[in-house]
Amino acid sequence: MPALTRRRFLFAAGGSAATATLLAACTAPAPESTGTASPGIPPPTPAGPPVWSELAAAVTGSLFLPAAAGYASAALTENPRFDDARPLAVLEAAGADDVAAGLAFAAKYGVPIALKSGGHNYIGYSAGGASGTGVAPSLVISTATLTDVALAEDGTTASVGAGATLVEVYSALGSAGRAVAGGSCATVGATGLTLGGGVGVLVRSFGLACDQLTGVEIVTADGTVHQASRDTDVDLFWACQGGGGGQFGVVTKLTFETQSAPEVNTWYVEWPWSSASDVVASWQVWAPGADNRLWSTLKLLGGQSHTGAPSVSVSGTWTGDIGDLTEQLKPLLSGVDARPTDNQSFRHTYLEAMMTEAGCENTPLAECKTGPDGALTREPSSGTSNVAYTTLDASGISDLVAAVEQAQSVTGMTEGGISMDALGGVVSSVDPAATAFVHRTALMTVQYTATFAVGADPAPFDAYVRGFRTTMTNHWQNWAYVNYCDSKIPDAQTAYFGANLPRLQQLKQQYDPHGLFTQPQSV
Repeated sequence: MPALTRRRFLFAAGGSAATATLLAACTAPAPESTGTASPGIPPPTPAGPPVWSELAAAVTGSLFLPAAAGYASAALTENPRFDDARPLAVLEAAGADDVAAGLAFAAKYGVPIALKSGGHNYIGYSAGGASGTGVAPSLVISTATLTDVALAEDGTTASVGAGATLVEVYSALGSAGRAVAGGSCATVGATGLTLGGGVGVLVRSFGLACDQLTGVEIVTADGTVHQASRDTDVDLFWACQGGGGGQFGVVTKLTFETQSAPEVNTWYVEWPWSSASDVVASWQVWAPGADNRLWSTLKLLGGQSHTGAPSVSVSGTWTGDIGDLTEQLKPLLSGVDARPTDNQSFRHTYLEAMMTEAGCENTPLAECKTGPDGALTREPSSGTSNVAYTTLDASGISDLVAAVEQAQSVTGMTEGGISMDALGGVVSSVDPAATAFVHRTALMTVQYTATFAVGADPAPFDAYVRGFRTTMTNHWQNWAYVNYCDSKIPDAQTAYFGANLPRLQQLKQQYDPHGLFTQPQSV
């Protein structure tokens, strides 16, 4: 069965040509939202079973129902553990009008919705109904096909479609000698990364991805298409700077301020596992206060891919003069008694560095993706997080090292452990209330991860990363990063948003009074 479109659709869910026209008005411009809806007004009563032909007639993109030939691929996320999801339908939106039509349809029939751009949601919300996620089978509204990236004539800003992946953004900008800073995972969507804040490999010199944001096209629950910026819909723009995806609307386009693309040194240092405690102690006091042009991540990883003992390494980027890198690393190296077993650095253009960080340095852009035509592999994973405001004492370091060593005994774990990404620099120069991202004065974001084979029961790997987090929360408190969301984090909204939570809750009531955007851990 082909995908349903405006031009060709099948009445797969029943209905008639008459009912197919009922949703046509959803594509007309919506009235300007006053933002004054009362949170006490109940949602409208559903009109009955959803008539999918109505939605097909109202959109120019593609609507995939379960019997459609393209449904299976359209429903996939980047984590195979959620492949059992059977969403009610997947709408691949062609633009903001399609999104508005999808939201109107969901509101009319009381259909749950899930939102997807890059498909990397840690707890599987974007899958629209995978087992273990607590999400009912849903209409998935996908912006994955909105991948255009366009530079302004003067190159100072870039318009980015909501479905563009990081490597697509890096390629388009880097080829023109311009740059933005973001994460290192090739297939992560620029939208999800930015809406949660956006920690990346140049974060200390460029700031968070959300700090480089100048505008957002976002469709709110009432169907209004907002062009939010620092001057228009200011509160909504503020919320899009770290308030998390899927809370206040569906983003269809982002605009970023760009910089001249710098040359970038990538570097890597590894030590014997016996030095792990010394490396943690040295790194944590050095990295957040280093020169703003230097960013680093500390990784301690175990599992089946680490024979004999786990590994401990620090890697990063440097955008200063090539000859100065050695001096920058001296404080880190001098804090560890043992000599490194590996110590390398390489000079790159910005684009080369970003493709290297993404694992695609020798891969054509068209193949830097997962799927049948891609060179990358989807791998099941578990993950959770902390945000650390303090350095660890000897007890904390001991607990951390012991938890990594436990990864060696978790049957079936390909790789698991901890990654600590330095903050500070430009990130800490912004007031915590200036954007929704509250963790401005933190030293680092912390990610606990485990990967495993396709088809394996995720339970033991979830238990490992969550147990690791519980151990370290005794030292770092309960703070967490919304882009590494976890359904089991206690008081998750406070952990993610801290003192900014009340303002986010107020904006949620203003822009989504009926709770159309319901997801695990919604504000």
